[in-house]
Amino acid sequence: MSTYFVGDIHGCYNELMKLLEKVSFNKKLDSLWVTGDLVNRGSKSLEVMRFISSLGSSARVVLGNHDLNLIATYANIKCKNFKNDIILKILESKDIDFLIYWLRKQPFLQIDKIRKIIMVHAGIHPFWNVKLSINYSQKLQYVLCGHNYTKFLKSILNSSVVRYSDDFSDELELLKFNLNVFTKMRYCYCDGTLDMKHKQSPSKDTFPMLPWFSINNESLKDYFLFFGHWASLKHNITPKNVISLDTGCCWGGTLSMFRFEDQRWFRQNSEMSVN
Repeated sequence: MSTYFVGDIHGCYNELMKLLEKVSFNKKLDSLWVTGDLVNRGSKSLEVMRFISSLGSSARVVLGNHDLNLIATYANIKCKNFKNDIILKILESKDIDFLIYWLRKQPFLQIDKIRKIIMVHAGIHPFWNVKLSINYSQKLQYVLCGHNYTKFLKSILNSSVVRYSDDFSDELELLKFNLNVFTKMRYCYCDGTLDMKHKQSPSKDTFPMLPWFSINNESLKDYFLFFGHWASLKHNITPKNVISLDTGCCWGGTLSMFRFEDQRWFRQNSEMSVN
């Protein structure tokens, strides 16, 4: 029995299948953890959704920002620069209602407390501990699973709430901040404020902004923390227990998979042509 972690798939279905073939993945025995952003950019986004959902309990998924945009678009909420032929193919599929229902049920954080594993899409705020992170994920998931999820998404997507507070007086503001952390965060300032503009790989030019994982978080030091979202990070060094999985397959890079038991990497070159 093996545990595999795969970075942002973004519709790169063929590359995913080749990776799973490389490792002889068996859904009856193995488990596949996915860092979110199943869809968009890659032409086989629908196939990716169908496959991952078909794995049932063998797949553990977290929601990414592109997944949320798909849910919002399904609910007739306009998302800037999102609706394209790839997304229309999903929205026009015969099983769209089931796929969106399945997607809405996915959490923002996955955890295995016994093996000390946490997976998120973008990151965990450096001022949060494990208990708080779980609580914030559950609150977001509860609202997204509720009957009024469309109202929630309308009010929360493209939120500009970036300033950290340990005492948010407005519950909606807290939800907005937490959603930005789980699905969009890359850089933070030392006071906990998020930077939502910069995507480039860290360098001296990005100071005083720091990658979220570079701000010490003692409460997470005993956990393996897997995340995606940051393709431009490439081979920049992260703390030993923090594993970056998005290697930009949809940008002509690779789709990367990590086997937990022996700490081994597997990679598949992208089939996408990038201009």
